[in-house]
Amino acid sequence: MKDLLYSRFWRLHFFAALFITPLLLSLTLSGIGYLFFTDVENRLYDDYFFGESHKEEVLTIDEAVEKAEAAFAGYSTTKVIMLEEPYNTRLTLSNGKEQKYVFLDDHNQMVGSQDANYTFSNIMRNTHSSLFIGGTFVNYLVELAACWTIFLLLSGLYMTFKGNLLKKPKAENKRQKSKRLHALVGTIITIPMVLFISTGLLWSAFQGSILVNIASESPTFGYPLLQQKPPTSDVSEIPWATRQLEAPISEGEHAQHHGGGAVRYTNDSQISIADLEKEINVMNIAKPYSIIYPSNEEGVYTVAKASNSGVTGLDVKPSAEATMYFDQYSGKFIDQVNYADYGMLAKFFTWGIPLHEGHLFGWPNKILNLVVCLAFLAVIMWGIRTWILRRKKGELSAPPQISHKMSMPFIIFLVILGIIMPLFGASLIAVVLMELIIIGWQTKKKLRAEETK
Repeated sequence: MKDLLYSRFWRLHFFAALFITPLLLSLTLSGIGYLFFTDVENRLYDDYFFGESHKEEVLTIDEAVEKAEAAFAGYSTTKVIMLEEPYNTRLTLSNGKEQKYVFLDDHNQMVGSQDANYTFSNIMRNTHSSLFIGGTFVNYLVELAACWTIFLLLSGLYMTFKGNLLKKPKAENKRQKSKRLHALVGTIITIPMVLFISTGLLWSAFQGSILVNIASESPTFGYPLLQQKPPTSDVSEIPWATRQLEAPISEGEHAQHHGGGAVRYTNDSQISIADLEKEINVMNIAKPYSIIYPSNEEGVYTVAKASNSGVTGLDVKPSAEATMYFDQYSGKFIDQVNYADYGMLAKFFTWGIPLHEGHLFGWPNKILNLVVCLAFLAVIMWGIRTWILRRKKGELSAPPQISHKMSMPFIIFLVILGIIMPLFGASLIAVVLMELIIIGWQTKKKLRAEETK
């Protein structure tokens, strides 16, 4: 039974690695790139982030917004990001499909603009999460590679200790050395890699959506109801004639909360951003924070401080996260959600994502992630080298299938992983079908060989 279990792990470990290695290389390299995106962007876009327009006229923030929208026809401002010195103020504009970033100096004059799709951080992020191609299939494929990586690490850990692979033989050849190094480094990084991958799955396409639904449906366990369904402004502040007009359609609660709506709702009764800032200052809300426009006549101004914004200069500590709501007509503070109001799952999100991205505890976090990523690349290279050294010319040289019997511990292990990672569980069905096809082909081949004797 022990030999059967080992052979099952070895065979599936081999085929899984064979198929997902290209994806693992892409995920790891883009992950390293994203790890240092703030450092790269501070230098790459220093003119935008810290530069000046050299114009003497001082504009209000609302005049600057109007000027930016006039410069980009069809675009509407959805978010104003107020950053700490020496960063410039940043506007996010959207036309419903694409986004642009506009930077304002101390006089609220335009310094420059960027196409959001082609900033360094977004290129790295999109490559890491969707190979810069996008689409549900690609997102699922990347997530599947992450799930199977956890299997590779855990199965490799079992084979390392079961096969006594860490012990150096007296006469070690190149293949044995490569295999030992593959096992040794893989064992060392198993725990941090499983942790990093698990935190990465928090916002993945399939499993991430399941976790978000759980967090949404169980406010005491996840996100407070107030954060999911923001309060509304007092529409009695709107003139009756204006109130009869059909308001722009919001893209949903999530879009409204995070500023993803394509349309900025405005009317003559809505307070200006400048007036809203006065309310914010009275409450002593420190920068950085983002101001998200209402998306309809009942919407509110949302002021958010996030630990995983993905915007250079905007992230705060997880414990400092806060979402505040202000009436769009009176500017009156309505309510807020703080980190302390989160449920256990929401708090795990709040700490896990910055840990995965490498900015939870500053440079040590970046260095730790970098070392683990480089070690993982080394594990991949030694794994490929081990296979090449044992591979016979013209053959795949996959681990042999010593028996068609199933190992119960092996099945239990896969079932547990399949429950924890549903997409991985679904992919096992395809693996079983492929294995049955291979077994059937091998059986027919064996029968034909016996018939010809």
